[in-house]
Amino acid sequence: MSDNRQSLSDLAALTGAAPAAPPAAPAEEAPAAAAAAPGSEEAPTESRRRGEPAVDDHGVSTQGPQIQAILREQQLDKQGRAYATGRRKDAVARVWLKPGSGKIIVNGRDQEVYFARPTLRLIINQVFDITERRDQYDVIATVTGGGLSGQAGAVRHGISTALTRYEPELRTTVKRAGFLTRDPRVVERKKYGRAKARRSFQFSKR
Repeated sequence: MSDNRQSLSDLAALTGAAPAAPPAAPAEEAPAAAAAAPGSEEAPTESRRRGEPAVDDHGVSTQGPQIQAILREQQLDKQGRAYATGRRKDAVARVWLKPGSGKIIVNGRDQEVYFARPTLRLIINQVFDITERRDQYDVIATVTGGGLSGQAGAVRHGISTALTRYEPELRTTVKRAGFLTRDPRVVERKKYGRAKARRSFQFSKR
């Protein structure tokens, strides 16, 4: 047995083996080391206390982008009115808007006279209803071209644009309703060889 120990010690001396490693650190030191680690749970808490944005392990912010709407400037003429042009089908409307009692004049006549149908007057006043500005603005409009339906749509388009120029903070509400977008729909042209745009001539087999 002693010979075996002697041979092992000689072999270790020849190979230059390193001495045995010291015992591992006690388990009580692990929580302290974890608390001092830079990626611990307390680091984001401290940063949030200081008002800094929270970030993940890769340094990417966990908060969404902060988007701020840019408010446009008020656009008025020398008389304090907002001017805009509206279009629908073949109709073109020029609209002037200013604070008042809700009177709307179209081509020199009151809206009840020019647009006798209630549905057409409803179209004109839609923008005032969604923005809760009914009876707060006077409107003077001149409209040419198209029929009464197209002219009502053109006046509404012009009123919507003029109102957002007088009160830029209403632009988001009016735009969501679709009143600032020019309606591109027009009548489809007639095709040769057909009675109308899609209608074919009557076919007789005999």
